[in-house]
Amino acid sequence: MTDAHGGREFGSYEEFWPYYVAMHAKAATRWIHLTGTLTGLAVSAYGALRRRPELLLALPVIGYGTAWPAHFLIEGNNPATFGHPAWSLRGDARMIRMMLAGRDAELSEIAAKWLAENGR
Repeated sequence: MTDAHGGREFGSYEEFWPYYVAMHAKAATRWIHLTGTLTGLAVSAYGALRRRPELLLALPVIGYGTAWPAHFLIEGNNPATFGHPAWSLRGDARMIRMMLAGRDAELSEIAAKWLAENGR
C-alpha cells in the first residue's frame, strides 16, 4: 500500500525500519550518509562553540545535501525522508549508530532480506 507521497504506509517505526535500511542497500549510500551527518554535526558543534548561529544550519544542509544525491545517483530511489521524515531521521540515527559499532554487514543483511521479500 502507498501513501500520498507515493511511498509505503507503515503501522509503526519497527515496521518501517527494514524498509528504511533497504532504501540504503548499498554500502556506499550508508557511508555517504554517515559522512554527511558527522560532518554536519561537527560544523554545527563548532558553530555553537564559536557562537556562530549560521553554522547551526550545517547539519541539515550538509546531511541532506550529501544523502539525497546518494539516493538518486547510487541507489536510484527517492529518500524515505520525503514520505516519512520523522521515522527517517530516527532510522538515520540508528543506522549510523550501527555502522559506528561495526555492524554494517548486519545492515546489508536486513536490506537484502527486505528486498527479497518485497520483490525488488
